[in-house]
Amino acid sequence: MLYLQQPSRLREQVTHLPLDQLIVIDEVQKAPMLLDEVHYLIQEENRHFVLCGSSARKVRRGHVNLLGGRALRYELLGLSATELGKAFDLERLINTGPLPNHYDHDNHSLALRSYVDDYLREEILQEGLVRNLPVFSNFLRAAALGDTGIVNLSNIARECGVAISTVRDHYQILVDTMLGSFLPAYTPRPKRRTVQAPKFYFRDLGVVNHLARRGLVVPGSELFGYAFENWIFHELSVHSKYSEQFYDISYWQLTTGVEVDFILDDAQTAIEVKGKEKITTNDLKGLRQFKKEYPEVKNRIVVCMEKQVRRNEEGIWILPHQEFLNRLWNGEWT
Repeated sequence: MLYLQQPSRLREQVTHLPLDQLIVIDEVQKAPMLLDEVHYLIQEENRHFVLCGSSARKVRRGHVNLLGGRALRYELLGLSATELGKAFDLERLINTGPLPNHYDHDNHSLALRSYVDDYLREEILQEGLVRNLPVFSNFLRAAALGDTGIVNLSNIARECGVAISTVRDHYQILVDTMLGSFLPAYTPRPKRRTVQAPKFYFRDLGVVNHLARRGLVVPGSELFGYAFENWIFHELSVHSKYSEQFYDISYWQLTTGVEVDFILDDAQTAIEVKGKEKITTNDLKGLRQFKKEYPEVKNRIVVCMEKQVRRNEEGIWILPHQEFLNRLWNGEWT
């Protein structure tokens, strides 16, 4: 509250600190006018700051100082399998989601319920990001039920009883608050008709499970397949950002329904995700079709629950999920 009323107090409080002192400001979006003070202290005193926040929406809407050219932007995502190391448990993460407090919690269902009720709904309302909490709550559940699927604004608007523009704005809130991400369609020079609408992935599988009322997600079930795909998207996003390669991730789908889940770096790598233990020839048709459309594709991969690495006569890799991640971080696919 002090900084909201008197942002100049920041300058007064850090003036006596050594110039090499690192200054950390958390939840900076709650006092966006501080950014003018931060700008001054960087420019005039060569001070160093770490500015943390969970939403850029209020900052942008307030037309405040965005520190253009004076700050580096980093995005911190949930726990990855690589970070967890020996503590990684796929089935646990599929159910709890990647936030440390939920992954380590003895009662993750209770922790997720509190998180969704206290943050996703109440704090977003308090921050003024939405005006109608019941409508936003209905939207959250509809969006969770469609996680990993192609976004159909009209269907969700009809289900929630609101305008398409409201649904579009609510999706943007999820993106701005780092709760979700759009996955664009890969559409360069298509020879055949392709789907062009984006897909949407929540960043937190635990939130999806809670909102969609999935209960316990177990291997072999249809819900596990959806959750497994979301998790692989999370791991790809982590790798793209943390490795600082920042490669594009998209999906490809013909209007006939044939698809490939993830296309990396302008068709260098095509990845199909299957949350099952036995991959059949029918599971490869998307990768085969993509090769016909884009013969320059270098790597075609199925990430799955099989136990052994294999490569078929067409050059398609069938990889256990852990082996895929090992090779990804070793630079084999990007």
